[in-house]
Amino acid sequence: MDGQEGQRASGLTRPPNVDLARLGVAVVFISLSGPMIAATAAPALAIAFWRCLIGSGLTGLWVAARQRSGLFALTGREMRLTLLAGVFLGLHFATWIPSLTLTTIAASTALVATQPIWAAFIARALGVRIGRRVWIGIAVAFSGVVLLTGVDLSVDPRHLIGDALALIGAVFAAAYVSVAERVRQSVENSTMTFVLYAASAVTILPLVFIFQDALIGFDAQAWLLIIAITLGAQLLGHSMMNKVLSNTSATVVSLAILFEMPGATIVAAIWLGQVPPLALLPAAALILIGLAIVIRAADKRPGPATVTETSPI
Repeated sequence: MDGQEGQRASGLTRPPNVDLARLGVAVVFISLSGPMIAATAAPALAIAFWRCLIGSGLTGLWVAARQRSGLFALTGREMRLTLLAGVFLGLHFATWIPSLTLTTIAASTALVATQPIWAAFIARALGVRIGRRVWIGIAVAFSGVVLLTGVDLSVDPRHLIGDALALIGAVFAAAYVSVAERVRQSVENSTMTFVLYAASAVTILPLVFIFQDALIGFDAQAWLLIIAITLGAQLLGHSMMNKVLSNTSATVVSLAILFEMPGATIVAAIWLGQVPPLALLPAAALILIGLAIVIRAADKRPGPATVTETSPI
């Protein structure tokens, strides 16, 4: 769990070769997340709960060994904001992960990727001026969202439930990032992650009981996949991106995250035989193009960023 130390590059400057390799590894493991979740024979909320709890436990071991003083040094404000970020992250997992079982992986990952749009709306609500190019990108992306939902409606109306959950998951992800970025100004990443993952697990647990999902009793393969999801997406995915942010611009990292959608779609097609309808691909392309415009436009603006530096997926 590396901090974001050092001077970052700006704009679309080519990252060093070692950072390009790290970005490649991170994108691969993040792209595997959706298909692995869909392949896990366990309830979606149980996967979300164990992912957060295991992630908190593993990070807690690091914090106990190396950063115990930072944990006890948290102020009341920092703790409250970290817990709030954890609640938002828990709600993100509790909505996005079930969406993977209710719509196609391609649609779910494309829709949850709209997180930068919702982050822009949150920034606007907080008084940040949104430039014209950002609004253009939002319009392009939303046209893709409308087209995608239309395609899903024609294939199976039940897919719309999964689409709606993925979009709600994107909203919660944007809220999580908006709060977590404030925490990271004064709190080490591993310390924050330990607390907020624990808060996420506590947030998800009541939902598990409300929807009467099982938390145990899975076969060995399901447990191995849950552990692999946590280790892969969390440790080899997002912590690797945090490492890259030490020397590479947030814009490059944010754009790299957009490769998750085509990556997850390819993996799902090969591994699970889940080939999306051809009509869905132009819709997904519009979403990704719109998001790229939003990210690039936000990079050129002074003041608080309107897009995430890393994805919580």
